[in-house]
Amino acid sequence: MLNKINISPKNQIQALIVYIVLTLVTLAVFWQVNQFDFVNFDDPVYVTENSHIQSGITLGGFRWAFSTKYFGLWNPLIWLSFMFDYQLHGLNAGGYHLTNLILHVMSSLLLFWLFNRMTGAIWRSAFVAALFALHPLHVESVAWISERKDVLSAFFWMLTLCFYVCYTEKPVIRRYLPVLLCFACALMSKPMVITLPVVMILLDYWPLGRFDSKKTNLILWQLKEKIPFFVLSAALVIITFYAPHFESYVKDFPLGSRIANAPVSFVTYLEKTFWPHDLAVFYPFSDKLPLWQVFGATLLILVISSAAIVAAKRLPYLFAGWLWYVTTLLPVIGIIQVGDFAMADRYHYLPSIGIGIMLAWGIPSLIKNEDIRKNILFAVVIAFLTIISVLTWQQCGYWKNSIELSNHTLQATKNNYVANNCLASALFNEGKIEEAIEHYNKALSIIPYYASAYCNRGIAYAALGQYQRAIEDYNKAIRLQPDLALVYYNRGNTFSNLGRYQLAVEDFNEAIRLKPDNAVFYYSRGSAYFKFGKYQRAVEDFNEAIRRKPDDANSYNNRGGVYLIQGNNKLGCYDAQKACKLGNCKALEWAKSRGLCS
Repeated sequence: MLNKINISPKNQIQALIVYIVLTLVTLAVFWQVNQFDFVNFDDPVYVTENSHIQSGITLGGFRWAFSTKYFGLWNPLIWLSFMFDYQLHGLNAGGYHLTNLILHVMSSLLLFWLFNRMTGAIWRSAFVAALFALHPLHVESVAWISERKDVLSAFFWMLTLCFYVCYTEKPVIRRYLPVLLCFACALMSKPMVITLPVVMILLDYWPLGRFDSKKTNLILWQLKEKIPFFVLSAALVIITFYAPHFESYVKDFPLGSRIANAPVSFVTYLEKTFWPHDLAVFYPFSDKLPLWQVFGATLLILVISSAAIVAAKRLPYLFAGWLWYVTTLLPVIGIIQVGDFAMADRYHYLPSIGIGIMLAWGIPSLIKNEDIRKNILFAVVIAFLTIISVLTWQQCGYWKNSIELSNHTLQATKNNYVANNCLASALFNEGKIEEAIEHYNKALSIIPYYASAYCNRGIAYAALGQYQRAIEDYNKAIRLQPDLALVYYNRGNTFSNLGRYQLAVEDFNEAIRLKPDNAVFYYSRGSAYFKFGKYQRAVEDFNEAIRRKPDDANSYNNRGGVYLIQGNNKLGCYDAQKACKLGNCKALEWAKSRGLCS
């Protein structure tokens, strides 16, 4: 173990200054996100169109959060955190952004505490924490509401390591259990944290120095202490890979392309660490990378890794920092390709700490002159942190709304069909339908087999009254992706608008089969049954829609209308009045005009 860290009054004051400055600067750089909206990159799935989240904190919500593998992952604490936010803020996006920001600040402070506790090197620890807190690549993790996974899992990651350091100072069971509990919470926030046990072993090597005192039974000691953590990691891997619909998120790019992309992405993360340019929410995957780029990236990784291994005894912080970076990045490097992207800024969030360690301890070791270290290096560090803070503030601005984000992504990348699709959807929501169709066309010219773009263009055609073209697009989307519930739902709406209610009901049936939790699907099928004259089935569907979304004004309004037509004025007026309180007064006005409701 290292010698007891000096906690003199001077050190305590310096540490307090770091806590205060780090908090204030991080809040200043990111505070603008408090005014930002939801974006149409995943936020509808996680919040704005998720009826479970919009039920708030309930016993049923707890059960759903821990039992569901919705959207391909098991991360119950994420769902619970969103339910908590909804309970406090409704659909005010600023509240969700503020939660993300608070978690990011707390993780940064815990990171400083962690390294300061382990090393006693206040200013080097402060640099590691500041790089983590202020780097432009981390804007995505903080400013994107859907990436609550990153900031929440990172908070529990830091908390796990802080408790772990306390445990290593006095290895007793009552200090061990909080470590295990926090790690379990991290796993329930994001699967990427499965590598945390390896990072614990790295910290045992440096800076904790525990390897020196355990030379005789090193393997047995590590196995005994870390096995519970590896068991939890293995359990999460099994849960994730055997999740229903997980295969829908795993893309079948050729194995050779995925292997080629891995080292290139790995090095690109390094490049963007030092030159954070052209940052985007989506980087299209390319299966035609130049061989020189693949071999060059692979060679660079091998050279740095070899140097870190050779210098392990003399410069242990370089070895520990590099392995931190490599280990935490490996699960998301893309050999198992989840999604269409080549890389993602959010994947840099935790791995960046390893680079921070290498810089904080490596660069000063190269400068022998103490005056230069104290004066010139300090000024350089302040200048560097100031520059990245400005870049981070600028990068935050692109997350203001879906249009800003999509436009920036199109400028930062090439042939970005996802950004075109998302921009088109945002334009459609603003009523710019023809402009939206142009961007859907651009997306489909890049990827002709893009089912989501066909579905969305179909919605745009339907809004223009071009129902036949809409149905043709829906049919294409279904041929490309038969399990896309939204396509059946929208085609059902189009059939309903054409008065073809039987076909509409059949499509709504399929949508509900594929996605039985969506309240809107039941409402739409109920509306089709109502128009079809099947009132009892309509009422059953409106009941189900209200059960899943208790504040749905449209379902109350339509159910009230059915009751009134059936002559059940008592129930009809109750539902009509309830709907009016929630914002839809059509049924109540109709009933009053006929003297049915007072």
